[in-house]
Amino acid sequence: MSVIAEAQSAAAASYDPIARALHWLTVLLVATEYAVGVTMPRIHRHTPVGTLIAVHLALGSGILLLVVLRLAWRLTHRAPPPPLPGWQKCVAAVTHFALYAALLLTPFAGWATASAHGWSVRAFGVIPLPALLAHPPRVPRWFWGVHVFLVWWVLFNLIVLHVAAALYHRIIKRDSILGRMLPGR
Repeated sequence: MSVIAEAQSAAAASYDPIARALHWLTVLLVATEYAVGVTMPRIHRHTPVGTLIAVHLALGSGILLLVVLRLAWRLTHRAPPPPLPGWQKCVAAVTHFALYAALLLTPFAGWATASAHGWSVRAFGVIPLPALLAHPPRVPRWFWGVHVFLVWWVLFNLIVLHVAAALYHRIIKRDSILGRMLPGR
């Protein structure tokens, strides 16, 4: 196969530039959100919204809107079929579905927690979002526990699995799976 044909084949198998940009923007926001989340103060019943909490709320609600945009893009622009055996395609599909679900449910649980505290939530710190719960809440404050469980036990482990699979394909298999999502293709 000629160099040009190989480049065209690789480009055809890659995600489109918008999907790749949305993916890497999500990576950036989620990594930043984790960094902010571990450095912000412990939240108690009467904790005021400080700078780190405000940044955490802005990033979390921004992630939620970004993931909705990603899902809309994904539903209207099919992903290129991966050159994988059937069982790996199935595992990849389940993992991607779980990642999208966790990336939606985690911010919703955080948003509900913020609403229970009476905090206003603004997507990207700008777009006001309605409260999900009345303050004081009429439902238990278990949303915070759900949020923390989703962040550390679900989302974090799915991210580790996703990165491990990408590295496996790059380092062990030496195939083109990771290259499909890398920028600049």
